[in-house]
Amino acid sequence: MNSDIQINKPTPIIPGEKIIKFDRSTDVRETIYAMKGGATVVITEFYNNGMLLLKELHKHLKNRLPNKTFSEQREFRGEYHKLSNQILVEITDFEVALKKAPKIGWIKILYPENDQFFLTFSQVQGLNSAWQWYKNGISVPVLRNKIHPYYGTYFPTRFDHLILFDNWLKRYEGAKKSAIDVGIGSGVLSFQMIQHGFQKVFGTDTNPNAIVGLKEFMGDTKLSRKIELNHGNLFATIEKEVELIVFNPPWLPAVSNLENIDEAIYYNKNLFPKFFAEANNRLSKDGKLVILFSNLAQITKTSKEHPIEKELAKGVRFKLEKCLKKTVKKASDKTKRDQNWRGIEEVELWVLVKK
Repeated sequence: MNSDIQINKPTPIIPGEKIIKFDRSTDVRETIYAMKGGATVVITEFYNNGMLLLKELHKHLKNRLPNKTFSEQREFRGEYHKLSNQILVEITDFEVALKKAPKIGWIKILYPENDQFFLTFSQVQGLNSAWQWYKNGISVPVLRNKIHPYYGTYFPTRFDHLILFDNWLKRYEGAKKSAIDVGIGSGVLSFQMIQHGFQKVFGTDTNPNAIVGLKEFMGDTKLSRKIELNHGNLFATIEKEVELIVFNPPWLPAVSNLENIDEAIYYNKNLFPKFFAEANNRLSKDGKLVILFSNLAQITKTSKEHPIEKELAKGVRFKLEKCLKKTVKKASDKTKRDQNWRGIEEVELWVLVKK
């Protein structure tokens, strides 16, 4: 692990004074009302007891909160998140101290000097899912090999925008000496560019886990010589001019009352103005700026404004070369969340050049 970068990981929790121990015989309804009053619940005996309580909490909130529109869903998730974070699990000797709990390798990797502490049950579930993805790898249709995303690193679960980018790369006829991947995440866009003949890609990310994870994943292979990683916001410390800049930003504007927003999903109002100003200084005269985006904010009515159209309307730095669109596959019938808008969602690939 890279010692000069501080990894993001769940912070061990100190239980509050009001503690309830929860097992199969505990009254679920009373427990949920106690949680609403601020009580902390510690799961005991079996791992499944945590699953049971979360399921009942979900059911309880669903009966009491509307969950139809996009904003109602957001509010519902906020309340569920707040209460579920009061359900704790003890970690002892680098393992979840419950019968029939999964073995999670991340615990020893992320907490090498702490063998007894508490985490929320949801955090433990997140660590478990992340361990399975990391260990087994994830197949991405546009890549030859699986990716193994490090804990806490964004990776794509939908691929329409990646297919759009791959098709564009197949037809790309510009120079392939160097490119910048802004917000490299699990590295998919960079791997695509290398597959399509780019000699050097500079990848940046504000998330230290993305940098540490990719360094570990690439090791001292050929990839590690072709992809140079930089920890920092937007362009980090990269000053050089390149032929191609690629950016797959978040697709939804942040709502001001959301604390600790997930920066892989929501963007703040300064992101795009800052990005375009910095990109203008790093794109070579004949270079191309490619942004992967979506009409998600417009169709879910979270914003009328399109940040790329807004930049082009200024007519100062960039002009549009082309905009490719692809309709997103309809949401699965198995998806419980109301996503009727998915039928009209389009992913977009914007190619901008300097004026």
